[in-house]
Amino acid sequence: MPLRPGRCYRRFDTPPYTRLEYIRSIPPVTIPKFDLGNPRGNFKLTVKLITLRAGQIRQNALEAARQIANKYMATSVGEQNYFMRICVYPHHILRENKMMAMAGADRLQDGMRLSFGTPIGRAARVNRGQVVIYVKVNPQHLDHAKEAMRRAASKLPLPCRIVVEEA
Repeated sequence: MPLRPGRCYRRFDTPPYTRLEYIRSIPPVTIPKFDLGNPRGNFKLTVKLITLRAGQIRQNALEAARQIANKYMATSVGEQNYFMRICVYPHHILRENKMMAMAGADRLQDGMRLSFGTPIGRAARVNRGQVVIYVKVNPQHLDHAKEAMRRAASKLPLPCRIVVEEA
């Protein structure tokens, strides 16, 4: 059975690796904006994307969810008719013990001895029931906000639920 991408980093059982003063090469955060749309708008409804399990969400998955939800909302309702926020931040640094898989690789590496790993990316650690993304809209745009959250949930590695609340 082939491994699915992101499967190795979905669950966490070790302490978070976040002390940036001890890490040599810190991967940058690739999410350019956490607040999108119209932050000063007066909106009546909030559509939230809530995780059903605890786990880690890599920053590239968060960025993909942000892009697809923002693009759908901007094209369907317009930039001034919603406000979207990414509620989690990728603090945890992911590490990988790079292994060579070619002929003669046994003389160039130590296997699992001293296998601390080098930083390869970042992830946000989320708990069960935590809000990942929310969108504030007026009632006439509720269906578009639900569709945007459904599309964003398809990019995340954890199962999610969409909840509608009055602001």
